[in-house]
Amino acid sequence: MSAITQDSAADFQDTIQNGEIAIFPTDTLYGIACDPDDAEAAERIHELKGRPPKKPSAVMYFSLERLLADIGDDLDAKTRNLVERLFPGPFTLVVANHGGRFIPACAGTPEKLGLRVPKLGPNLEPLASVEIPVMQTSANPSGAPDATAIEDIDPSIVAGVDLVLDGGPLLGYGSTVADVSELEEGRWRLLRAQMPRTSGRVAELIGFPPESE
Repeated sequence: MSAITQDSAADFQDTIQNGEIAIFPTDTLYGIACDPDDAEAAERIHELKGRPPKKPSAVMYFSLERLLADIGDDLDAKTRNLVERLFPGPFTLVVANHGGRFIPACAGTPEKLGLRVPKLGPNLEPLASVEIPVMQTSANPSGAPDATAIEDIDPSIVAGVDLVLDGGPLLGYGSTVADVSELEEGRWRLLRAQMPRTSGRVAELIGFPPESE
């Protein structure tokens, strides 16, 4: 089984900081990453995937502590509590982007920001040394099945990136996505709920059900 090393994690960080894009493993699926403030790199990812340019992507931090140190002051009390209770884990929280951060990643919804912190098992633990946030989206053509192993990724996508990290086979389902940008007003929505256990955990912590579509 492949595993991430400290050297490959350092290569990943260097690749992102150099304005390039990389395939990498998360706690759920394989993703493509770039600097969340780099509009040109974000456009490369959109073109490679055939992804609509106005569709937002999440920003991933590789530790909760770094996320809170960077943008914790931008979060209201209820949202910060939820972040601290759910991260790290297979969750994406769409929060109010009060600080106007990471606009290329936010794309068509700059008033909102998707946040992720993966739960890194032993095979991926060296990624915890990555000190920068990354914009990330799934490593598949838009609308195609998600990739749970390097072998699953479309060859055109592999050929179009600057670095590929192989973390072996992964969990196999996407993160639970909740829009909590209006939590202070008593509203939230489930945007993706593939796993009842994780979506139930969000509702349990918030204390009331999501709005129906």
